[in-house]
This record gives sequence, structure tokens and C-alpha cells, in this order.
Amino acid sequence: MIDKQQHFNVATTAISKRDYTSAHKACVEVIQTFGDDPHAYFLLGIIHIEIGQINKAVKLLEKSNSLEARALTYAYLAKCFALTGDLNLAQAAAKKAPPTSLTRALDLDTVGVALSRVGDHEGALSYFKRALSIDNDNPQFHYNYGVSSKFAGHFAHAREHFERAISLNPNFYQAHFALSDLGGVTTEKNHIDRLLVASRTCEKHVEGRLHIGHALAKEYEALRQYDKAFEALQHAKAPKQQASQDAFADYQALFDYLQQQAQSAIEGIDVDADERIKAIGAQDDSPIFVIGMPRSGTTLVERILSHHSQVASGGELQDFGVAVKSLANTPSQHVLDLDTLKAAENLNMQEIGERYLARTAYLKQDGQRLVDKLPFNFFYVDLIRRALPNAKIICLMRDPMDTCVGNYRQLFSIHSPYYAYAYDLNVVGRFYLRFKKVMEAWAQKFPDNVHIQSYEALATNPTQEVPKLLSFCNLTWEEQCLHVERNTLPVSTASKVQVREAINTRSIGRWKQYGDQTASLQKLLGHC
Repeated sequence: MIDKQQHFNVATTAISKRDYTSAHKACVEVIQTFGDDPHAYFLLGIIHIEIGQINKAVKLLEKSNSLEARALTYAYLAKCFALTGDLNLAQAAAKKAPPTSLTRALDLDTVGVALSRVGDHEGALSYFKRALSIDNDNPQFHYNYGVSSKFAGHFAHAREHFERAISLNPNFYQAHFALSDLGGVTTEKNHIDRLLVASRTCEKHVEGRLHIGHALAKEYEALRQYDKAFEALQHAKAPKQQASQDAFADYQALFDYLQQQAQSAIEGIDVDADERIKAIGAQDDSPIFVIGMPRSGTTLVERILSHHSQVASGGELQDFGVAVKSLANTPSQHVLDLDTLKAAENLNMQEIGERYLARTAYLKQDGQRLVDKLPFNFFYVDLIRRALPNAKIICLMRDPMDTCVGNYRQLFSIHSPYYAYAYDLNVVGRFYLRFKKVMEAWAQKFPDNVHIQSYEALATNPTQEVPKLLSFCNLTWEEQCLHVERNTLPVSTASKVQVREAINTRSIGRWKQYGDQTASLQKLLGHC
């Protein structure tokens, strides 16, 4: 008869070979033969993480902890909760798996990645540091340490660990991009020759091509070689252009629906009816939503508001969309789709609002208000207004060319369905036009809820615009809100370097560096 340990050896070996069927069978045999066993349930949880069944994994790991609470199990619960976007539970699980309780570098790195995913970069660093004390030759561990260091503002440490990752693995394309993204590129000190070698290596690797191409673009741009920068972007994005076309076809259906909703509101809702709608939702004035196209200034506004003594920042939260999706219970795998938006019309608006408030309450800490700056919450503006009628919504509107070229220049999350439009410059332009039309309609109809904020006006004249922003949010004036460079909160967005500077106008008109390459986009947006 095979003993319990032999079953576990079979399971762990099978997991390492991605043979999850055999691993699952071995764990089940342990339970059937020897009774409930915490390690068997733990391994079953790991298997379900690997096959993407996160909710099932959580139940299995919690069952394991009910039999024997172990730091190791909490470590992987933290990973699960981070993957599902539950910041509160991820941090709570991590607290029960402190760095000193874990002895394997991989387990420490797992908790670090989980905390990084939910924006707790300072917390993540302690796990990464201990992981590297155990295994200093793993390039992924150095890269992860560098990412959290960058988001936490420790740029020298970030640079050091990205370089170390590349020295251990010259084809670590994410580390190449992350290093170039830190800036500091000069004629005498750059990585272009190394990146050109890497670009030849990853030519047939779509993700590698994107990372190296964007890294080259950033370095060429720093050297004012804009033709080469644009060529690098075009080459990097070429394999994904069809994906942009396909994604925009899906977005078109969403925009058509939202435009119809907005037009109906403009034409059909009278004052009394609107007052009745306001009375239906959750009566809480704490949420402040900062929305807009990516690269339009949403992070700047979030930094301004979160520097107020009464305001906390949640970063880019998925919680409103998740609340809608969970209540709509539509069958698709996507949080945002047309069927879900349509189903939401029949939901209890107060329940949506209360679920969102419950999911985000812990983020307020000592603050009375909370900023949620997920740009794509603009798809939920009407639902936010009805579910949270006292919430404030600030929509950034930036020069269309700067916005669209900024989107094209940015390497967004490759696996996020939100950003799939951004690989084709003209698709970005069409996306912008649809976004602008819908948002202007909502702001026209509901000025008490929705405020359009010009990025150019804010950057050019902050002493006038910041007080207006605070007033719209029903916040008292505080001088410190003008000084975003003194805001020490971590930044988990593409603006991590820029927003640590004082408010400035350097990025206004940046698109003109690519004037010769963007003639078709200029024509498309000419009437904006």
C-alpha cells in the first residue's frame, strides 16, 4: 500500500509537470484513504489556482486552514484574493503569513506579488527582500522586487534589480522595458544596442516584441529620434493590430448602447423623475470616481484629491464593475460586456451601491471620502449615478491628439481586455470619439454628478482649477492639494514617475513630436 507521503510526492511531481489530473487524483486518494488532510486540501487548492478556478481554490484552501491553519496556506489565499481583486482579504491573508513564517523563496515571492497586485508595494518589498536572501539568482524575483520598488518611488533600487534580472537572463524582456521606463536615458547612457540585440531574439514572440519595441521607443524618444521611436512602436504592435479591430467592434456595441441611454436621459427624464431616481440608490457621499481615457490626467487628479486630509485613495478599483457583474450574474467571463450592462438595468440600484461601499469601506481608513480612479469606470457612469446618487464623478478630457498618441505610446497590460483597442492608432482615435460623445452627454444632463475637467486647464492654471475640483467634490480648500509632488502615496499606474513631480505643462502638445507620422489620426480627429 502506498503511504500518504508517497501520494504527496506523486501530487507535487505531477503539479511541477502541469499534470493536474494525476495530481488531483493523488490528493483525492489521500483524503479517501486517510481522511481529511490539510496538506491534501492545500495541494488541491494549488491545482485549482493553476487551472484558473480561483473561487474553488479559495474554498479548498480555507478547508485546509480549518483543519490546520498554516502560514503557507494563507500565502496562497493572499494570491487568490489578489487575483479576484479583493484587496481587503488579500492583505488580511498576507498578515497571517508574515515573511519570517515562510521558508521557501517561491512562497515569499507569491505573497509579494499578491500584495503588489493590490497596490501594497511597501508591504510587498519585505517579502521580495527575504525571497532574495534565500535565492539571489532568480531573475523573476529581482524583477518583482524592482517593480514594487518603482511603484513605491524607490527608483535607484528598481534600476539595480532590473539590471540584475537582465544580467541573469538577457532575454527577460519585461525587465528591459521596466528599466527603460524609468527614464534617465542620455546619448552617453542608454540601452539601445542591448535592446536591438534583444529585439532580434524576440522577433517571433509577440509579448517580447511589444516590451522590447516599447523600450526602444522610450529610449529613442529620450534622444529625440522620433522617427525611430514611431517605427519601433509600429513594429512592436503590428502583430496585434487585428486584435485592436476586433476589440473595437465589441466596444462599438457598448458605446451604441450607452449613447442610446444618454440620449434617452437627455430627452426623457424630467426633474421629478430624476429626484425619484436619486432617492433609490445608496445614500452615501463618500465615493469620488475619477474617470477618462487612459493617459488623460486621471492619476494627477487622484494625487491632488488624495492629498486632502479627508480623502483616501483606493487606486484603480475594479469593485464597481465586479459588484454589477456579480449581481447581474451574466454567463460571460468578462466583467464588462453588453449583456451585463443591459441586465444591470433591472437590478436593485441600492444593492449595487451598498455592495460597492462594503467592498471598499476599509480603504477609507481615517478618511471620510475615497477616490476610485479606474479610467474605464466611464462605462458605468449612469449606473454609478443611480446606485450612488451622491457620488461625484470627475471625467478628464485631454487634447484628443495628446490622448490618442499617449495611448499608442503606452504599453498597457497585455492581458487586460480593456486595453486591446490600443494597438492601432486610428482605432484609438475612433475609441476616443465615441468616449467623448458619451461623456459630454452625461455631463450635460447631470452636472451635479459629472464634472468634465480639462487636463490642459488644470496643468496650466492649477491655482484656479484645483479649488474648483475641491468645491465640486464638496471638500474644503487645502493648500497642500496644489503640491502633488509632496504626496507620498504609492503610484501603481503608468504615471508613476511623472506624478512625483510638481504640476507642470511639459506633456501638453507632446503629440506634435509625431506630427509627420499621425496625419490620418489628425484628419480623423480634426473636428474635435
